[in-house]
Amino acid sequence: MTNDSTIPTGHHDAVPGKKLWQHSSPETTEMYKFKAYISSRHDVQFGPETDKHSSLWRWSVDHTAEFWGEVWAYTGIRASRTWSTVVDESAPMFPRPEWFRGAKLNFAENLLFPRDRGGREPGEDAIAVVAVTEGDVREYVSWGQLRERVRACQAALRGKVRIGDIVAGYVANHADALVAMLAATSLGCVWSGISPDHGVTAVLDRLLQLSPVVLFADSAVLYNGKIHDVTRKLQDIVTVLPCLHAVVVVNNFEQAVNLGAVKPENGEAWLLGDFLETAEDKDSPLEFLQLDPDHPVYILFSSGTTGKPKCICHGAIGTLIQHKKEHLIHCDMTLGCVFFQFTTVTWMMWHWLVSGLASGTTIVLYDGSPFRPLVDGDGNLAMARLIEELGVTHFGTSAKYLSILEQHNVQPKLKFALSTLKAIYSTAAVLAPSTFEYVYAAFGPDLNLGSITGGTDIISLFGAPSPLVPVHSGEIQCLGLGMKVEAWDGEGTNIEETDDAGDLVCTKAFPCMPVKFWGEGGEEVYRRSYFDLFPGVWHHGDFVKLCSGTRGLLMLGRSDGILKPSGVRFGSAEIYNVLLAHFPTQCEDALCIGRRRQTDTDEQVVLFVKMAEDHVLSPELITRIKDSIRLELSARHVPTVISECPEIPVTTNGKKVEVAVKQILCGLNIKISASVANAGCLEWYREWAANN
Repeated sequence: MTNDSTIPTGHHDAVPGKKLWQHSSPETTEMYKFKAYISSRHDVQFGPETDKHSSLWRWSVDHTAEFWGEVWAYTGIRASRTWSTVVDESAPMFPRPEWFRGAKLNFAENLLFPRDRGGREPGEDAIAVVAVTEGDVREYVSWGQLRERVRACQAALRGKVRIGDIVAGYVANHADALVAMLAATSLGCVWSGISPDHGVTAVLDRLLQLSPVVLFADSAVLYNGKIHDVTRKLQDIVTVLPCLHAVVVVNNFEQAVNLGAVKPENGEAWLLGDFLETAEDKDSPLEFLQLDPDHPVYILFSSGTTGKPKCICHGAIGTLIQHKKEHLIHCDMTLGCVFFQFTTVTWMMWHWLVSGLASGTTIVLYDGSPFRPLVDGDGNLAMARLIEELGVTHFGTSAKYLSILEQHNVQPKLKFALSTLKAIYSTAAVLAPSTFEYVYAAFGPDLNLGSITGGTDIISLFGAPSPLVPVHSGEIQCLGLGMKVEAWDGEGTNIEETDDAGDLVCTKAFPCMPVKFWGEGGEEVYRRSYFDLFPGVWHHGDFVKLCSGTRGLLMLGRSDGILKPSGVRFGSAEIYNVLLAHFPTQCEDALCIGRRRQTDTDEQVVLFVKMAEDHVLSPELITRIKDSIRLELSARHVPTVISECPEIPVTTNGKKVEVAVKQILCGLNIKISASVANAGCLEWYREWAANN
C-alpha cells in the first residue's frame, strides 16, 4: 500500500498492475467467514483467490445451485416459504431459467426488515436513511419512521393499483422517492424511476412503453444552487400518458403547484400529503404480498442505440440475492455501516444503493451537485465533508468524479480524518491507473478502492471488490462469486489464458438476469440483446482482459456502439431523434460516436452532421443543436464535439456504421467489413481523427 501524500496531480508515471493495497486483517471480513462457512459445509479446501482453479470463485461457478442456496441462507433472505429447487442447472441460459422455485417472499419486506446471518436486526430508533441536499439540508429517518412512512403510502396506494401495475417516479434522490418505491413493491407493483433532469421526449420514450397507472413526481429540483421547476415538463408528460390514474406531486421546495394542470384525463392529482389522506383505511397495518421469487420489481432502461430505450425488467430474488451477496460478502457491509453512493434514481446504482437496507446498513441519499459546498468552503471537498460528518464507511461514485478531483489535486485527508471510511467504489467508466494512485494518496492508504463493473442489464456486478485479494492499479479486483465470466474472441473461443482481450461473456445462468423485456416482442428483443452473437451464452458488450497473474479484470471499453460519457449510458438514436424533430431541413443525416483514446480520461461524444444542401453547420446552429439536446434529453447527452462531415457510412442495407467509425476515432487499426456500402468515406474519418 502507499503512504505517499505528495503524489502530484496527473500521475503520468502510474504503473498499471502495481499493488496498492491489501487488507490488514482479512480474517475479520464476511468474505473470509463465508469462505470458511462453505469449506466447512461442503468439505472443500480452497487455495488463494488468485488461483482460478482452487478459489472460492471456481467452486461458486462449478456448483451453481449449491452456491446460490448457501448465499440465500448466509445472507438471511426473508421469505414466508422457502424454496424447493434453486435452479435447473441443465436448463439453457435462454429462455431464462426459474430461480428458487416454490419460495414466497416480498422484496420490500427484505429491505424494511433486514437481518444478518446471526438473526440480528437494526433497532427501531437506529437511523436507516440520511437524506441530504445542497445547502446541508438533512433528514434523518429511523427504521421505525421509514416503516411508518411506507405503511401510510401503501395504505393510500391500496385500491388504486393491482399486482403487476407500473408505478413510476419522475423524482430526485430523496426519502419520498424511496418510500414510494417500497410502498409500490410491497403491493406487488413494478417500480420505474426517471430523474427530473430528463426532458419530456426522453421521459415519454420510456414511460409510453410502460403505461404507468400512478406517477410520483417532483414539482422542482435543486441543482448547483438553483431551484428548477419541473411542473411544466410534468404537464406535457401527463397529457400523453393515457393509462395514468393518479399523479402524486412531491413539493419539497414549496412551489406554487397548479394541480389541475397536471391532472391526468382519467384520474386525479394530489400533493403527497393530501394523497396519503385518500387511504380508505388510514390505520391499516403494513403488509407485504408474498409473491413468486421472479416477480418483477424494477424496470430499467437500455441505452436505445437502435431505437427507443429497451425496458429491462428485473425480478425480486435476482435483485435481492445478488445485492446482498455483493454488499455483505464482497463489500463487507454489515449492521452499523453507512453506505453513500452518489447517484440519481435513473441509474442502476440507485437500486444498488437502496438495497443496502437489506443488509441493515444506513444509506445516504444525496440530491444535488457533488461539487456544491454543503457549507461555505471548497466545493471539491463537499463529498469528503459529508463522508466525515456522517461517518460514511462505504462511498460509491463515478470514475469521472475521482478524475476531476485528481486533476485539481484535491487532498481530502489533509482536511478531514476520514477515519470511518473503509472503501471507495468507482464505476460508470474505466478508472485510470493514475487515479488509483491518486485516491490512495488523497483519501488515505488503508481503504479498499474497488473499481467495479456490471450494468443496467444485470442490475449488479460482474467485476466486484473483495477484501481477500489486493488492489492492483488499473484493475477490477475480481469476478463476482457465482458469475462465470470469460473473455472470448470473435469465434467463441475462451482466450483468457493467453492474456488477450476479448468480449465479456457469462457462460452460466445467474439469478439477476432480467426476468423479461417489457412490452410486445420482448422475448425476441431479450434474445437479440444478449444471445445473438454467441447463441446460448450471455454476451455483455464489453471488451475486457482477464489478468492471469492477479485474476483481476481490465475493462477496455464497449465492444458495440453504446455511448458512455462519464459512465452515463445512452444510445445514438436518442440524439438522432432530436435532430429529426428540430432540424429536419438543415441536417440531412448524422452519426453519433463515443471516442476514447489511450490518452483520454473519459469518453467524448462526437456528433458528425451531414448538412442538407444549401445549409452549413454554423456556430449558431451548433449552439441550437446542443440546447435542444439538453432540453429534450439531458445535459449528459450533449456532445462534446459537433462537426460537419461529407458522408455517413452505411451498410448495404442502409444501417449506419457506428462501430467502425468509433474504432477509427479511438485510434484502432481496423479491417472494414465488406458490408459497408460506401467504405471510401471512412478515409475522411481517419483524417479527421488524425487532426482532432
